[in-house]
Parts: sequence; structure tokens; C-alpha cells
Amino acid sequence: MKFIKLWYFISPWLLQQLIWVPTRLLLIFCGHIEIKGLENLKKVPHNAIFACNHSSEMDVFLIPGSFPFFSRFSPMFYTSREQSFYQRAGWRQQFYGGVFFNCWGAYAVKVGLNDYAKSLASHIGIIREGGSLCIFPEGRTTQDGNLQPGKGGVAYLSYVTGRPIVPVRLGGTFRLSPKDFFLGRRRLSVSFGEPMYATSRIGVGVEPTFEEFKANAQIVMEKIKALPTVPVPVNIPAPASHPTSSPISSPVRPSPIRARKARVA
Repeated sequence: MKFIKLWYFISPWLLQQLIWVPTRLLLIFCGHIEIKGLENLKKVPHNAIFACNHSSEMDVFLIPGSFPFFSRFSPMFYTSREQSFYQRAGWRQQFYGGVFFNCWGAYAVKVGLNDYAKSLASHIGIIREGGSLCIFPEGRTTQDGNLQPGKGGVAYLSYVTGRPIVPVRLGGTFRLSPKDFFLGRRRLSVSFGEPMYATSRIGVGVEPTFEEFKANAQIVMEKIKALPTVPVPVNIPAPASHPTSSPISSPVRPSPIRARKARVA
């Protein structure tokens, strides 16, 4: 058991540290990245849940690339789709999902269970062991550059683990092509908001409902929307057809029944 817990952290930490320098250099010289709100992270005593808007597969590199090299939030863990989701994703299916994602710190959300505790069991365990988690509450990449409604999983994670949510606004990645990125045609931005507890409106000892978790997720999305960002480019071509959800996302969609009591055995 101790080996399994250790493996959770060692593999993603090593891999993420290995790519930190080239990632940071690319973000600076190709992405002209602007990072705001790092002072808000000083208000987080331990690990946290980073809730971000989602525009591109590249989003997963912006958060760890914005931290210092030896950040207390490293390694960063992620929610992802199950491997079966990528069976029609072309070349992506060779790499996305499964062990490859696990090695980088991404663990699949189990869909269709109508139970947050079971769907997010791996992520709850990681947070309780001290890991920080990046989640995209929208559950898929935006198709028009605008923020989409959030799903309740992000609020549930904060509720059941007691960890704060840090809203994060990512800018400049919408329909960003590799060519435009490497030629420095875009400006990227990462804005960290103040930590919050999205379930603060849920009374103590009250069993939250699905709708309450979803409503609190909308509060998170409003906080993300209020953060500064670079303008969304206009008149840019639509990308080639591929799955509308990126490899790292938050696809939990339980049916609108009362959420099970937020306790995990």
C-alpha cells in the first residue's frame, strides 16, 4: 500500500520536473506568457484544487509551467477521461488514457455511476494524501471561446476533502495551433484567484443535493470568469475534427438525484 501511494507521487513529480525548464522557456519565448495572482497562492496553507476554464489540450501545461521549479503544489494531478473515450481519437488513442496518463498524474473519472464518491475515488484519495488537483469543471473544451457551465464534481471534491478551490483563468489557448504557438503569434496568460470554499453555502450536517453541488460549481465558474485574461482572437479557423473533450477534463455527470452523503469509506 505504501508503495502504491508513493508511486502516485514519484512518477508525475519526476516527469513534470523533467519538462519544467523547456516548458517554461517555451511559454516565455513562444507564448509570451503573463502570470498574475501568484500572491493568492500564499493564502493556501497546504494542497488545493485548481479549477480552470478549458480551451485547449495545451491547458494542462500552463498551470505547472506557471509555478516555481520546486513548487509545494508539485506534482500536479489531473482528472481525465476513461481510456475507452479515445478509441476514435486517431493517433491520440495510442497515448491518451490508461497507464501513460497515470504516470503523468492524470486519473480517469468513472462516468455513469451516479455517485460522486465512486466516480472521483482516486482523486479524493490523492487530495487526502496531500496532492494538488487540477480540474476543468466545464468537462470539455469550449467550442466558441466562452466559458461553459460547470459540473458539480469540483464542489463535491472541496466538500468531501475540506480543501480550498483556487479559481484559475487561462487565456490565449483557444484554437491555438502548434504553428501559431511556436511562431509566437499568441499571448498566453494564467490568472490565479483567491482560494475559496465553493460549498460554504451548504449548511453543516446537511446532506447536499446534486443541484446544490452544481449551483456551487457555478459560483466557481463566475470567479474564474471575473479573473483577467488576454482577449480571445477573432476570425480564427475551426480545428480539425477530434473529440470535443480534451484528454484532461471533468466529465462527471450524475443524474439529478440527491447526491450520496459526502463520506468515503
